[in-house]
Amino acid sequence: MTLSAGIVGLPNVGKSTLFNALSGGKAQVENYPFTTIDPNTGVVAVPDERLGRITRLSPTQKVVPAFLELVDIAGLVKGASKGEGLGNQFLGHIKNVNAIVHVVRCFEDENVVHVEASADSVRDAGLVETELMLADLGTVERGIARVEKAAKSGDKALKEQLAAFQKVFESLSSGMPARNLDLTPDQLACVAELNLLTAKPVLYVANVDESAVLADNAPAAALRTFASSRGSDVVRICAKIEAEISDLPAEERPEFLAGLGLDKSGLAVLAMAAYRLLGLETFFTATEKENRAWTIRKGTPAAKAAGGIHTDFEKGFIRAEVFTLADLEQYKSEAAIRAAGRVRSEGRDYIVQDGDIVFFRFNV
Repeated sequence: MTLSAGIVGLPNVGKSTLFNALSGGKAQVENYPFTTIDPNTGVVAVPDERLGRITRLSPTQKVVPAFLELVDIAGLVKGASKGEGLGNQFLGHIKNVNAIVHVVRCFEDENVVHVEASADSVRDAGLVETELMLADLGTVERGIARVEKAAKSGDKALKEQLAAFQKVFESLSSGMPARNLDLTPDQLACVAELNLLTAKPVLYVANVDESAVLADNAPAAALRTFASSRGSDVVRICAKIEAEISDLPAEERPEFLAGLGLDKSGLAVLAMAAYRLLGLETFFTATEKENRAWTIRKGTPAAKAAGGIHTDFEKGFIRAEVFTLADLEQYKSEAAIRAAGRVRSEGRDYIVQDGDIVFFRFNV
């Protein structure tokens, strides 16, 4: 599976700069609102140093990382839920992503126009969230009107769906996004068809200046408190530095990062946080033809993980032969691991663990 994340925020907060830096994309970057009208999309490799460590000890013809799809969605403004600033078009783009990456300006720069005249991280984050909630309120209202009529027939399932819709409506009306509402599995199934914007998990990006890359400045700290109240996380990234990194040859980037006191790029930090947010993990396959990282949901059984490679692997699943990177680094080769009896034979219900190196046996 490929994770897709929509990058949202007010205009001129650094969304397109960050998108270009992370994806090598060509989103326009100008000092005025609504530069990005159609969403720019880029698919980027997820940095994972474990894949390199595997390849050093298990040479192969091809190395394939996991991928992250980034969608740079135009800046939202107050009134977007009512169509302001081409809002309806922009809000529609958000419905197609797995997660929302909300970029918030946490720096001062008098040369960069702010749509609210000044930057305020908590207010700015709240403006975007409010527009998403208002859009969702409209969606739920229409859903209630539709189901309410049908539920008059006395159908139990429709009555339960109506009750779930009303619960979400009350939450949104009180200023709480749908993702923070405690719903039962049945209620979640009822409201899934609405594809609510605020039901999507959110990761906040504090876009800071160079002076705050190692520790939160005041706006970033305030944003972190706000995000925590919503059950969300914050990653601190300097889009300007990421743009500089993206222009460097790959072999020079580690030294550049080290010079800034950083051990990971913004993309690596963002990807790791997004994986945690969505409950995703990575397992690896390693053969002479290809070493590859595969993305799965936490708790995925072996047969289902095999199906992510090819449906035949799941249909004809026999067993999963599993070892770890620690085993590989200790014994130096898969053959030596097998000789030492360190390869585990696991059945179809084995829960694949993050970092497992797996060889699937199947017969179709």
